[in-house]
Amino acid sequence: MLARTVGAIGPLDVSAMDAARARHGRLTKPTGSLGTLEELSIRLSGLAGVCPPPLLDPATVAIFAGDHGVHAQGVTPWPQEVTAQMVANFVAGGAVVNAFARQTGAQVTVVDVGVAATLPDEAKLVAAKVRPGTRDFTVEPALTREETERAIEVGITVAHQLVDGGTRVLVTGDMGIANTTPAAALISAFTGADPGRVTGLGTGIDSDTHTKKVAVIRKALDLHRPDPADPIGVLAAVGGLEHAALAGLILGGAARRVPVILDGVIACSAAVAAVELAPDAASALIAGHLSVEPGAAVALAHLDLDPLLDLGLRLGEGTGALLALPIVASAVRVLHEVATFDSAGVTEK
Repeated sequence: MLARTVGAIGPLDVSAMDAARARHGRLTKPTGSLGTLEELSIRLSGLAGVCPPPLLDPATVAIFAGDHGVHAQGVTPWPQEVTAQMVANFVAGGAVVNAFARQTGAQVTVVDVGVAATLPDEAKLVAAKVRPGTRDFTVEPALTREETERAIEVGITVAHQLVDGGTRVLVTGDMGIANTTPAAALISAFTGADPGRVTGLGTGIDSDTHTKKVAVIRKALDLHRPDPADPIGVLAAVGGLEHAALAGLILGGAARRVPVILDGVIACSAAVAAVELAPDAASALIAGHLSVEPGAAVALAHLDLDPLLDLGLRLGEGTGALLALPIVASAVRVLHEVATFDSAGVTEK
């Protein structure tokens, strides 16, 4: 499945982009007056292969949940059982991501790809557990290659199922206590940035815990020496199950030529891995916001993506990406609904 998906990902359609650019020149506004939105709508036309591209409705935020063996190293004060508790909160509709989804009209899909607990059988929860949490990557690789590929294929499968069900834009979501630690390790491994530069405060740790967190990541990278030319190997060595699944969601979305709005540092680290696996997948990516986690800025610069929002967010779950959803949808709607100078009887300059 992974090989087929990567093989299906192609470049943007230049003719569709040219058509979108020409259409913008005929709409009742000065050319370029919508700034970033114009360039975004042109790129989305190229992704869809048609101008105008499909309206981005409905949207779905896919929340992948997993636990992490490195939690044992004291990188966060939050107990690991909070992951399972928050999954239950997502399913019940009580989290911030649920509130934002209701506000934006997005659907929510919650996926257990690696929670270290047995979760109840819920109709609203996708059971796709590869294993109950990762191993402690300061001692051994977090995952085997086979587990990593299975987690990626969970994300690909979810992407296909959502698009087959009518979803027109995918929004990345995540949950996993301690998951900013593997995110920082992944970004450091793929970009070459020093762990101290990409490691943040996560859910709000103190300076001593931050120092420990940086040391833990440095130890893991020194132990495994992950090769960025081997993305599966990097994900297996220092990644998480939700990171791998998000990489799969991105690949699946790109293969189906559906845009994927990235949330915070977890999604950004997964995006770097996905683009290493399939460089053209970058064309499907939209940076929803700039997380205060420093690794997010490093990852987005590496991907050559500019975030749409900068609100000082660090929650995850898909919250920042959902806030950006109306902006992305508006960029497409302009091409559908704004009159041309000729049709509106407006005199051009």
